[in-house]
Amino acid sequence: MTSPASPAALAVAHERLLADFHAGKPAALARVVSIVENRRPGFETILATLHPRLGRAWRVGLTGPPGAGKSTLTMRLTSAWREAGKRVGIIAVDPTSPFTGGALLGDRIRMESVALDPGVFIRSMATRGSLGGLAAATREVADVLDAFGIDVIIIETVGVGQTELDIARTADTSIVVLVPESGDSIQTLKAGLMEIADIYVVNKADRPGADRLRNELELMLGLRAGSAMREVPAHHGVDLRSLATAEEKRALNPARAAREAARAEDSSRWTPPVLRSVAAQGEGVAELIDAIGRHMRFLERSGELRERRARRLRERVIEVAERLLRGRLWGDASTQALLDAELPRLERGEVSPFAVAESLLASAAPVVAGRAGR
Repeated sequence: MTSPASPAALAVAHERLLADFHAGKPAALARVVSIVENRRPGFETILATLHPRLGRAWRVGLTGPPGAGKSTLTMRLTSAWREAGKRVGIIAVDPTSPFTGGALLGDRIRMESVALDPGVFIRSMATRGSLGGLAAATREVADVLDAFGIDVIIIETVGVGQTELDIARTADTSIVVLVPESGDSIQTLKAGLMEIADIYVVNKADRPGADRLRNELELMLGLRAGSAMREVPAHHGVDLRSLATAEEKRALNPARAAREAARAEDSSRWTPPVLRSVAAQGEGVAELIDAIGRHMRFLERSGELRERRARRLRERVIEVAERLLRGRLWGDASTQALLDAELPRLERGEVSPFAVAESLLASAAPVVAGRAGR
């Protein structure tokens, strides 16, 4: 059994590793990703070193129910971006193996056609019990790929259906992939997917029900935007057939209004387009690439990109602070001893959990602040 490296030796090893990383060596990228994903000693220092290099990659999230074809669509998007000369990183978040704790599915096998491309980096990550459809270290691994100089980072979620809302806080462009046979589309949308999508893709659109699902999505988008009846004159006796303007006619068809709004290049508001695709045949991929480009231009033009990334940084700070707080608080022996001492009083009803928690925080304040023993 090897003994752990000293802090000095670890710092030297990481310095050499980062030199190879900055030189663009793929092996160094893989090692840094492993260190960050598994939170090995020194990972915080590595992330701090890489932080000034962030912000160049475009992060695209794909989510949706299992079997929607997310991996196939990811493969097609990757091939298209590679043809355009872009380097692509893929973070595929899969269910956790109950035996090894690793990713349950093999995305390198499913994406065989791009896995050997030197301009593509694929990382399968297990959720490891994390809720929200993403692994806990997903954002940090995306930061590593960004710092390495990857142009587009595709984050494919685990595919559990209705709980994958973390992707909206991680990606610049969030894509929801649905299929005609995925069940009641209205129930799916009620779960929150309606709020996170920047683009919808009805995949396997050669199957029955694809057009109906697309129309339902566009109808709900139109209703949500308030398109329906907004421009209709408020008069009981109006003849709707004689409406004078195109805007008034569109108000009678919210699905059509949403479709037209999604095509507008200079709108001050983004309306998610609903696209059709047959990813297995490569159909609809060009249209999806175009929609992602239009969304990118909209975010940059409107200033929303800066706002989204600022929110992402704020959430990262909160996330790190909570992780440090939890580790310092419950890793302190005196805090654990105080909790054990209070348990009998809790059992007798003499104190409440809230009072004990307040007492723990007050006594552990130096520990939480990282000043234990000073």
